[in-house]
Amino acid sequence: MRPALGMTSMARMKLAIEHVRRMRGGAQAHLMQCDDGGYYIVKFQNNPQHLRILANEMLATRLAARLGLCVPQVEVVEVRPELIAYTADLVMQLGMGRKPCSAGKQFGSQFPGHPARMTVHDFLPDEQLRAVRNLSDFLGVLVFDKWTCNTNGRQAIFFREPDDAAVFSPGASPGAVPYKTPYVAPYVAMMIDFGFCFNAGEWDFPDAPLRGLYARHRVYQGVAGMDAFEPWLDRLEKRMTEQVLGEEAGHIPPEWYADDWSALEQLIERLCARRKRVRELILSARNSGRVPFPNWKS
Repeated sequence: MRPALGMTSMARMKLAIEHVRRMRGGAQAHLMQCDDGGYYIVKFQNNPQHLRILANEMLATRLAARLGLCVPQVEVVEVRPELIAYTADLVMQLGMGRKPCSAGKQFGSQFPGHPARMTVHDFLPDEQLRAVRNLSDFLGVLVFDKWTCNTNGRQAIFFREPDDAAVFSPGASPGAVPYKTPYVAPYVAMMIDFGFCFNAGEWDFPDAPLRGLYARHRVYQGVAGMDAFEPWLDRLEKRMTEQVLGEEAGHIPPEWYADDWSALEQLIERLCARRKRVRELILSARNSGRVPFPNWKS
């Protein structure tokens, strides 16, 4: 099924208006403020990893959201030539040289708050890790990473949500009175960095037992068997239809995969076919020498 290519043209892109700082990581992303007031981690088309990293980020993050995982909002971000020309830090470091970041449509992953006021962690001590509100998302993202063959280590960030945040009931009418959220665990885990799904720029699936596992195996202590993964496996098999995959692929600007429609079509077909293999891949991880699920009952 051919995805509805060009859907991105129907929605207004975010416009980058200010460079904030460089980010760590091989893609050499940059934190930038956009014209909607939000802050975005922006990955550029000429990043050192691969052009398709941007396509992977857009497709995989949107699919992960469909699965019900906590992931950032993702957008197409326009970075204009004049901003690059007048911002010395908007460059790619390549060996001993450097070159300006490319202008045009780039990938943006929204930062979960104001970077000057929100502390974001990529590591929590065990005591705090146990208190993460959505710890079960680590089971869901393992299902997802096995399905998409994420060849990078699983990345997650942790941040506090304000205890007194005003929220509304689902479906509340305009003018409704917000209520205070009840006490919840102080940290939320957000799954980030999906660029190496589908084996980065290769768009193939070299499965291996330990791929997709989060380095902190404590998040899997509650796993006593395959039943722990079944809610996520059920969503994967029922929600990720060929139609859904095609719809989400339509959000990818064609220049992010060099207009190679046939390669994208083959990727979608293989993803659709792989949904039934994930149980087998989880069992392979369970039987590996690393013992990631120490409480799995035989």
